[in-house]
Amino acid sequence: MLLSLLFSGCARQEKSGEVIHREFYQAVWERFDYANNEIEVAHPTTFDLGLRISFTDEYPYETISLVFSVFTSDNTPYRSKGYKFRVKDTEGHWSSDCVDGCYIFDLPINKAMEITEADTYRFQIEQTMPITPLVGVKELVLYDKNNKNT
Repeated sequence: MLLSLLFSGCARQEKSGEVIHREFYQAVWERFDYANNEIEVAHPTTFDLGLRISFTDEYPYETISLVFSVFTSDNTPYRSKGYKFRVKDTEGHWSSDCVDGCYIFDLPINKAMEITEADTYRFQIEQTMPITPLVGVKELVLYDKNNKNT
């Protein structure tokens, strides 16, 4: 049991409402390695999406750039938006406390995102940082704050 605690690092607490959950092997995120998941939407609904992302000390940048996209079942873009979040100050100090070896951020993605048509939707997050592979990203979770849609 002690070994499992030592190797786990960045302890994760399971939360309902997860839309995407992705852990990165050795905290490395390749450029075109999309984090995605399909969600069946049976009736019009609204998502209040947040992103929880965990970094290790190896993360070299002050910001992270991401693109969040949603596609319909026939791969038609439904919604897409780029984000740039600051995770460190200009001197390189983290803007979050270290917990179990990781710096964890809860970031807003899309409040009141409406889906009006029943379909299967693919939710996707890609990192768009200029140098890859991106090191120091341990885990990301896209979740619905409403907790009722997933």
